[in-house]
Amino acid sequence: MGEKENLMIVAVRVERVTLDTSSNRFVVILKDDTYHRWLPIVVGPAEAQAIALHLEKVKPPRPMTHDLLKNILDSVKADVSRVVVSDLKENTYYAIIDIKKNGTQSKVDARPSDAIALALRVSAPIFVDEEVMQKASISNEIETETAKYGEEEEAQLLNLELQKAVQEERYEDAAKLRDKINALQGKSPKNK
Repeated sequence: MGEKENLMIVAVRVERVTLDTSSNRFVVILKDDTYHRWLPIVVGPAEAQAIALHLEKVKPPRPMTHDLLKNILDSVKADVSRVVVSDLKENTYYAIIDIKKNGTQSKVDARPSDAIALALRVSAPIFVDEEVMQKASISNEIETETAKYGEEEEAQLLNLELQKAVQEERYEDAAKLRDKINALQGKSPKNK
């Protein structure tokens, strides 16, 4: 992928990870707080889980792929200076991870889902190219949709994480997830 010169970029934050019930696919929603725009990006279930677990501050018992990548970067004393969702071609998003080591800057092509999961782990800022925002962002209409369906979709995502935690016999994590689901549904947990 050829990199565009002079990117005009917009700072975003991960608003949420949700399940699009109409397509049964996971979506990461990036929010531009300045212009009140949202950029939905479809991601795979593993990447959705990696992002969601970090947002929920759930620490897996062993490092997941993005944790491993962070650990490798730390061990070679390289820093992620930023992540940019840089392009959108034929309904496919592209991203760049800017890595700095010993004063040298490198750009690494990545899938946005991986770049976002890594950025969250290393506390690197996330940006989106303004042209991508203009092509694919949604403004105020998503606010109504997330307000209407937000808790239900979050509960569905937490339920998937709960099932996985039980299958992997991570019962402490499962209990925490159960409590979050109960809190979302207005039930108080049996035990704290």
